[in-house]
Formats: sequence, structure tokens, C-alpha cells
Amino acid sequence: MHTPTPLSALRQWLQENSLDGMIVPRTDAWQSENCASNDEKLAWLTGFNGSAGVALVLRDKALLFVDGRYQVQARVQVNMDEVEIHHLHNEPLADWLTANVAAGTRIGFDPMLMTNTEFTQLSATPCALVPLNASPFDALWTDRPAAPAGLIREMPVAISGESSEDKRQRVAAVLAANNADYLAVTLPDNIAWLLNVRGSDIPTSPVPLSFALLGRDGRVEWFVNDNKLAELPDAVLNAFTIASQDTFIERCQQLAEGKRVMVDADSAPVALRFAIEPRGEIVWRTDPITLIKATKNPVELAGYRECHLQDGAAWVNFLAWLSREVPLRAAAGQPLTELEVQAQQLAFRKQQPGFIEQSFATISASSSNAAMCHYHSSEASNKPIGHNHFYLNDSGGQYANGTTDATRTLAWGNVPSQQRLHYTAVLRGFLSLITLQFPSGTQGHQLDAFARRPLWEMGLDYDHGTGHGVGHQLLIHENPHRIAKKVNPWPLVAGNIMTIEPGYYLGDSHGIRIENQVEIVESRPGFCKFASLTLIPIDLSQVELDLLSEQEKQWLDEYHQQVREALSPLVNSEARSWLEAATAPVRV
Repeated sequence: MHTPTPLSALRQWLQENSLDGMIVPRTDAWQSENCASNDEKLAWLTGFNGSAGVALVLRDKALLFVDGRYQVQARVQVNMDEVEIHHLHNEPLADWLTANVAAGTRIGFDPMLMTNTEFTQLSATPCALVPLNASPFDALWTDRPAAPAGLIREMPVAISGESSEDKRQRVAAVLAANNADYLAVTLPDNIAWLLNVRGSDIPTSPVPLSFALLGRDGRVEWFVNDNKLAELPDAVLNAFTIASQDTFIERCQQLAEGKRVMVDADSAPVALRFAIEPRGEIVWRTDPITLIKATKNPVELAGYRECHLQDGAAWVNFLAWLSREVPLRAAAGQPLTELEVQAQQLAFRKQQPGFIEQSFATISASSSNAAMCHYHSSEASNKPIGHNHFYLNDSGGQYANGTTDATRTLAWGNVPSQQRLHYTAVLRGFLSLITLQFPSGTQGHQLDAFARRPLWEMGLDYDHGTGHGVGHQLLIHENPHRIAKKVNPWPLVAGNIMTIEPGYYLGDSHGIRIENQVEIVESRPGFCKFASLTLIPIDLSQVELDLLSEQEKQWLDEYHQQVREALSPLVNSEARSWLEAATAPVRV
């Protein structure tokens, strides 16, 4: 018997429900970058499992919109005979609909999976947007995993640095200043921060999938399924009113009568607008928790610094092992593979005190696989690691007192001369930004070009951002700050935690990225600079040293001295000699 493909099954459902098409985003009701397995609807439908994308399924064609990180990956994962690939930003869905769809075309969407901002943009197109009362995936995805029920734990004040009550009063003051009665909190990391809890619904993302309403009096109604609460002490549970997750929209509808509810247009589901607008008033504003959370307190900052010592030691133990094993295994005719290497790296991390889990799925990418910015190795794609090509490793850890993220690109032997120039340009861009002093309050997009200039001078570029915020034992990509070409209107100030990660990628050839996590600190009155949290040697074996300035060499020598002194007491005895060599001065 013929089994219909997911796309054909959805098209049949569209026909039965008098729809011409449907928008299927790669997201969940919380706009999560990493979704629980039961929310991976786009992957089930198309095969694409990247962290950003949206599909438009019509009666006669299907389109997948992905950003620059996934242009290569999408073409590998989807059936190109069934799906057209488009650029999420250069040719967004709204523009495509405007140019290609007749007026009145009925396009279905799930109002829990679309933000108000997205809804407003798409409403300006000729199509007729049709909110669905029920998801077709409930019926079509017959082996859909169950919703997660990860246990929630308390985040002690000794690690968070501030009580939940104090946080709630700070946010409530923002409501009062805006004459708002309630704040609808839909971002799980904001809920985790506000309530001083951490979750386990999604691997590597320690947030509880739930919703919350914060009143102007500081009281919280927490909409969370009670099968997640068994490990929370009564003192935590009694601080909030608990209700089922599924009752959130209905409760907002009830409370809205005559009230002003603050809602984040860029992250809250448009279903909230549909529930509140007929009865009350919406105060459209970025969730104030997002910006408050981004400036870390002294206890959080101390935690970051401590966990980076642990992570740096794990990295050095790993890199020393790798430098020994790569030539040995190659000589034996059994080269190491991407999967073997990432497993060994995780084993080294697990040896560190306070390590909980990875902070994201490791990118372990050899040679041409590294050209896919967010590549993840599998048995089918698993490449050997050997001489005369690059190996890229982007990985991090969730520790009891913080979150880490770093990338190193390595090579054994000698890569082709053009690739050495690419690597040198990436390093120079990294150094240009990490050594920068800038006025406090500068915005991320105003810094982005510093990291790109050495590549631009070669007529090259990379199609991803240069840096992102990092949560405190929270999400690896934390809003609102970004360093990228796209305008990011949020001021960078002392206490923000960011990454600096320029790169270069050539399809079917190689990929390069160098990334440090940094703390923004005051440098002089009115100015800030980046202080590196990441403590990992940078591979200089493939650098054209004569292209580096004396100032660039000086920074590398001082950084490597810092790494050597901080980590020598913490690494395995057999790794110390490797660390000495890897951090040797380049200036003699």
C-alpha cells in the first residue's frame, strides 16, 4: 500500500479544509530556537532540522525559507524535487506572497506559532490569513512524540544573585510606569529568570516550557503542567498561583476586561492578541525582563568566570588528546572521526565539577562539513579528521553557575595557502573586535564591521551574525543583544555577556570560525571594552604571522599567557606540556 509523504498528507488536509496553503514555521508556542521533539513539525514535514526556517505549503508547490547558516544544509536534507529553497532574509515569505499569490488565497496558520509582528507583516500581503482552531499535525503526524514533562528545579539565590521577589518587584515597577495591569510572559528563559527556576523540557536549554502573568502588585500566575513540579520545594510553589499550561490564553481573555496587558509583539503568539483585544487594551512593548536579565549581577558574573575556568580545562585536556591522537590514528590508517571526537570532548567536560549538560549540540566538523555553519555530524555524514585540512569545533557547557560557548578551528600539517589566508583574515577580524574600546551604549550593529573588514578587503564575507548574548545557565542565544549587520537597537553596557565569532565558509571546501565568550566591562569613564571569559589556546599553526600587526601579536601573547597561568593548575598532567607549547609567545 502506498504511504503518503508528509507533504502530500498535508495537501490532502488543506483540500479537505478549503485552504489553498499553510505556513509551517520551525518554532513552538514559545518561539524556541531549540524545540522539543514533539514540536519539530518542520523537520517532520520537510526533513530540514535547522534552528530557523519557515515553510509555505501550497496545493502545487512547497517552499522552505532558511537563513544564510542553512542554505547548504537545507539543500542536503530536503527533497529538492519537492521543495524550493529560498533565503529567509533576502527574499522573505511576505515578499514572496506579495509577488506570487493572488488576492484572497486562503493560507492557514497556527496562531500559537506566529507572533504579532509576523502576523502584521503577512497581513499586508494579498493572501487571506486563516487562523486554525486545531493543528493538522495532531492528526497527520501519527507517531508524534509526547509533549515533554521535564522536572523543574530551583535556582538558588546563592547562584542567581537576586531573589525572585525582588525581581518581580523590579519588573512590576515597569508595569506601573507604563500604566499596565499585567505582563504576559511567554518566553521560557524570562520565566526561568523571574521565578528563579530552571527546567529540563528541552536538552541543552534549561528552561521550563510554561507561561506566566505578572500583575502590577508583583504577584505571578504560573501556567505550568503540574507533572513538572515534583522537585520544587513548597516555599517556591507557594509564592505563585499555579494553573495548567493549557488555560493561559483563556485566563488572559478573562483578565483582559477593562485592563491594560503588556505583550511582546516579537515573541508572544498572536493568539494573545486575538484573546485580549476585544475586551481590553494591549500595551505593545518588548518584555522588560529581556533587557533587565541581560545585565548580569556580580554573583552571576562571578559564576561565568568560574565556569569558564572549568570549561577551559576541559578544552585543553581535549585539545591535548586530539593533538596526540590525530597523527597516531592517521598513521595507523584508522583516522579519528567527527563523532568520536565530540564524544571524547563531552567525556572531558563531564569530568569537570559543576558540569550539567552541553549548552547546545556540538558542531564537530571536518573539512567540507565545516562549510555548513550549524552542521551536526551523523553516521551518514561522519568525516575523518586528519592532516592538511581544517577541523572546526563549536561547543559549550551548562554548568551550575553559568553557560559557556566557544569555537576553535584546528589543523594538523599544512592547509592550502589560500585557506591559510582565509584563516588569518578571520583571526584578524576576531582580534579587531575583541580589542575594541567603544562608548558605553553602543549598539551591536555599529560594531559588526570591525570583525568583517579583513575579509571584506579580500572580497569575502560570512552570512551569519558576529556575536550574541549568552544566558546565565539559560539559553545559549539570549536576547536582546546581537552583533550583526542587521540593526539591533539595544545598548551594550557593562555586565552584558556576548560572543565574538567571525568566520568564513566555502561550500564543498572548508569552514573557519574563531569564537570567544566575553564580558563587557568599563574601560574608562563612558567607555567599555571586552574582557575574554573563554580561556582556550587559539591555533596559530595556520596563520600567516607576517600579516599580523605588533599590536595583534601582543594581544595573542598576553591572552595566551593568561590562559596558561589560569589553566595549568587545572588540566591533566599530560596536557600541561601541550598547553605550554600551544601558548608559546609569537613575539621573540
